[in-house]
Amino acid sequence: MPRIHFHLQLAELKDKVLAMAALAQQAVESAVDAYVQRDQALCAYVKQNESAIDTAQRDLDEMAYELLAKEQPMAIDLRFILAVIKINADLERVGDQSMGISRRARDLMKMEPVKLPVDFAEMGEFAARMIRTAVLALLEGNARIADMVREMDDEIDRMNKNAQADLLKMIQEKPEFTQQAMNGKHCGDCNLLDSRRGRAAPVELVDGLREAAVSS
Repeated sequence: MPRIHFHLQLAELKDKVLAMAALAQQAVESAVDAYVQRDQALCAYVKQNESAIDTAQRDLDEMAYELLAKEQPMAIDLRFILAVIKINADLERVGDQSMGISRRARDLMKMEPVKLPVDFAEMGEFAARMIRTAVLALLEGNARIADMVREMDDEIDRMNKNAQADLLKMIQEKPEFTQQAMNGKHCGDCNLLDSRRGRAAPVELVDGLREAAVSS
């Protein structure tokens, strides 16, 4: 009976991870939409969602550490719980970086509107797709799917480098729009998809998901 209860708790832990992932995906999509549409209401939603992510992270951490302390799991179950703790931190980071994009959106709203030579909507959708793929790996316990996220990261790196180059060219050719172009560059710098400032959050996430997938 105790082991049945323990495995029910593990299932609940996985459900909490999936709920946390859903919040992170919403954060990415809403932040990018706020930037593209210059939408103040979406910026407010991103901030509200960030509070929900912080609460979910604390609850998930508390449950994971309680299982470690009370159940003293071994081998596969131990690796799974440790992977969940790492996943939880990475998903919270996705929320933080979405807030960074939202702040850039608020700054952009104060500037003269100008079309930037970057498809931020496409990059945002790609980010959300990376998170969905990583979570699918956890749901199916499939390490091969988890590895696909690394390949997606190479593609988003290419997109980001092209965006940075196009924005620099805009500054050179239309210096009157330097402020807007720099805002776009900084948005890319805080974007969870930018691996130049360290590993992309979804790829960090997939490390934990891969451990969990292999362990399950």
